[in-house]
Amino acid sequence: MNPIVLKEKISEFLKEDLGFGDLSVAFLPGGTPLSGSFIAKQSGIICGQEIPQATYDLLGHAPYKPRIPDGAPVKAGDIIGTVSGTAQTLLSGERVTLNLIQRMSGIATQTTHFVKLLDDATIRITDTRKTAPGLRLFDKYAVSVGGGFNHRFDLTGGIMLKDNHIALAGGVTQALAAVKRHVGPLTPVEVEVETEEELRQAVAGGANVIMFDNQNPETIKQWRQLVPKTIKVEASGGITAESISTFKGCGADFISIGNLTNDVTPLDISFLVAGAVKS
Repeated sequence: MNPIVLKEKISEFLKEDLGFGDLSVAFLPGGTPLSGSFIAKQSGIICGQEIPQATYDLLGHAPYKPRIPDGAPVKAGDIIGTVSGTAQTLLSGERVTLNLIQRMSGIATQTTHFVKLLDDATIRITDTRKTAPGLRLFDKYAVSVGGGFNHRFDLTGGIMLKDNHIALAGGVTQALAAVKRHVGPLTPVEVEVETEEELRQAVAGGANVIMFDNQNPETIKQWRQLVPKTIKVEASGGITAESISTFKGCGADFISIGNLTNDVTPLDISFLVAGAVKS
């Protein structure tokens, strides 16, 4: 992850959470060094080991030692990392740190699950721009940690002509012709198609990538024969954990799945200060 953006984002999240100060630690004795552990409470894929140190660096001095690297499996009870510092630093950064690690680990876990279900090394599973506002850096990093690949990061990462663009331009041929008058030589152009005629127009118009939208695996196999190998094929639309295995061997180069990042179940992880036992 870009360390500059990472620091800016976490600073923003801490400002939101701390307000004018953490009232819950005001009564605690200051300066006493403590240690704490981040503990997985369920099985999954860990992700976000850069988060704790980046958070603590903004709050005080608290060295964090990851025990399990990003992308590795964990089970309930595993200690994923330890940290030492003052109670104020550790507790004030706890919620922001956990929120991010839990979400990122949930995305990485779900991505790994989809990759295993597809079981096709010739097809890359990618994310989409269906990320939580403000969290795209973290969401897309988590997809890559889980064994997936990143689609464009933003609207400057490539041109995608979807149904609204095509309708407003008057058709696939017109949309491609219009955009190619303005696009730079290194900017890829992708076209979403829903019919065989639109597919033929996308090929003739020189699209770099063609998305087969909401098509079943058999149709994708048939349409793939109409596309030169120089043009990449993406399958997308309504593909779930229940249906992903049926796309094995369909001939697509990529399968994009919005649910990798917009239907997230965070991985259950807790933070516990050593010796923090209620009397």
